[in-house]
Amino acid sequence: MAGKIKVMCDKIIAQRANGNPVVEKLTKTKLVLKGINPEQFTASSPDDPLIIAKLVQIGKDLGVAL
Repeated sequence: MAGKIKVMCDKIIAQRANGNPVVEKLTKTKLVLKGINPEQFTASSPDDPLIIAKLVQIGKDLGVAL
């Protein structure tokens, strides 16, 4: 399923921000600092197992259920 990375990034950002644009920007910045630029991925981006594993770990660290 292409686009899984995009869905995971969006889910992390949405759950952390809870509608707050400042927290949304902060969460995107945290993802970039951890090596994943959410703006880089689209719904047609191929799924990379290494990036998916990294997102799962980031989700656990941030307290987000993926």
